Amino acid sequence: EDAEIAKAKLEELVTAAARPETNRLYRTVCRWWKEIEVLIITGATTGKVEANNTAIKNIKRTARGYRNAANYKSVILLRSAVRTAA
Repeated sequence: EDAEIAKAKLEELVTAAARPETNRLYRTVCRWWKEIEVLIITGATTGKVEANNTAIKNIKRTARGYRNAANYKSVILLRSAVRTAA
């Protein structure tokens, strides 16, 4: 209910502003509204997954010299274990 009220208020403000930038912003919000509602209701995000992907990319960047796939995998697992323990 609060989200719908906020969306209606945003629409009023966008209409009052009558600017291309605000119109584009409102269209984007409308396009993503289902996802925004899910975020508001559940609080679920992909933040943890994105953080893990970034960490793996950083490990890949520093571990370019590994020729053995098992050693490479071990480095990824050890570094991710250190991150979760800290």
